[in-house]
Amino acid sequence: MSDSSRVEQGGQEGAEEGGLYRTLLESTKAIPWKIDWATMTFEYIGPQIEPLLGWAPNTWKTVDDWVNRMHPEDREFVVNYCVSQSQAGVDHEADYRALKPDGDFVWIRDVVHVVRNSKGEVQSLVGFMFDISERKATEHELHRLNEELALLSFTDGLTGIANRRMFDKRLETEWKESGDSRLPMSLIVLDIDYFKAYNDIHGHLAGDECLKKVAGALLNVMRRSSDVVARFGGEEFIILMPDTDQATAHELAQACVREIAKLQIAHGGSDVSEYVTASFGVGTASVFENQTSTGFVHAVDRLLYSAKTAGRNKIVLNEMENI
Repeated sequence: MSDSSRVEQGGQEGAEEGGLYRTLLESTKAIPWKIDWATMTFEYIGPQIEPLLGWAPNTWKTVDDWVNRMHPEDREFVVNYCVSQSQAGVDHEADYRALKPDGDFVWIRDVVHVVRNSKGEVQSLVGFMFDISERKATEHELHRLNEELALLSFTDGLTGIANRRMFDKRLETEWKESGDSRLPMSLIVLDIDYFKAYNDIHGHLAGDECLKKVAGALLNVMRRSSDVVARFGGEEFIILMPDTDQATAHELAQACVREIAKLQIAHGGSDVSEYVTASFGVGTASVFENQTSTGFVHAVDRLLYSAKTAGRNKIVLNEMENI
């Protein structure tokens, strides 16, 4: 075989091999592409791009087309990251939302390989785009379920308000912040009067409804997102109020009394009223005065006990002030 024949045969084999590679690339779901680093232009992008994103391959001309077809919320971070990694000659990958002509988007994972020349300089970028929308949807659902689980772990199952665990968590956070700010913190601890008798007369289902209504009444009084209304256990509730002085806490406790009275839940087993009432302990602490959060809660709980021993349906403040 002559040299020219060998060259021709080699050229045919190279073309066939190149055609085979292209066929393989274009038959996959992954979208191959190549960018010339010097001109920042697309030398190639697979035809699969059009069915996925709606943009024809011949419309992908420069890097700007890639940038402009990216969700605005992802654009700055992804572009800066990919450019910095490419300049450093580091292979990388990035997840982002690629926009379609109608404004919808598809989650894409771009896997990028940096090609260098003989001098070690960046010559081109080659890579694959993968549709990861289904994976992202799964991740989003798992995140939602985890958030829901976390919320449930901090929520009282009966009343829907915060539970003891949430209260303890917030107390520690607010206690520290109160110490830093040197602002007072107040607590209201309340207990439904003669609740065992109420259950004995009306039944536990009615008792559950009573607890739900009282919880709703307490929520109606609170106006700040920083306040925490929690079920402390049984028929006992606790309200955490950061940055609140004693006078304000007292006013809020009185408002709670009025809201519970509005419910007009017939009791039948109370020695203080024909309707459901509650006893209150109200305390205010200056966190910077060498106290502990646990000691503060116990002190306010003792105020509640004083209200109950003093005849119930009362508010007892710091220093045993009966109102």
